[in-house]
Amino acid sequence: MNLYEKLNENMKNAMRSKDKEALSTIKLLKSAIDLARINNGTRNDECSDDLVIEVASKQVKTHKESIIEFRNANRNDLADNLEKEIKIISAYLPEQLSDEELEMEVQKIFDIVKPESKKDMGKIMKEANERLKGRADFKKVSEIVNSKLGA
Repeated sequence: MNLYEKLNENMKNAMRSKDKEALSTIKLLKSAIDLARINNGTRNDECSDDLVIEVASKQVKTHKESIIEFRNANRNDLADNLEKEIKIISAYLPEQLSDEELEMEVQKIFDIVKPESKKDMGKIMKEANERLKGRADFKKVSEIVNSKLGA
């Protein structure tokens, strides 16, 4: 069962159990995935795990940004709702790397790319995107890479 099928199955289960919160979050994620499929020109019966991971990662990223904004505006109720949605969406993402694992992966990328200056940032991030897609927050990756390049 691929991730898209798992998403559909979870949507049916949420309907059966009348879990409105999970159902609305899953429907939003499914809609975003379907929109991405239409934009990519893929058929209805085609939906790769990579696409699901890409869309889910974007959703989590925008939710995290919104949480910061809501907390700054003292709208903790909205921020709390988004945190619950992140937990639901995260079920469709691969296990996130710990900070130590992320450091090791970035070091491996440095060994491959062998950057000489900050001008090589693009090459590093391209390699990181291929190796770490969906498994890491690229804001953290960028911070680690910048600190290594600055050293």
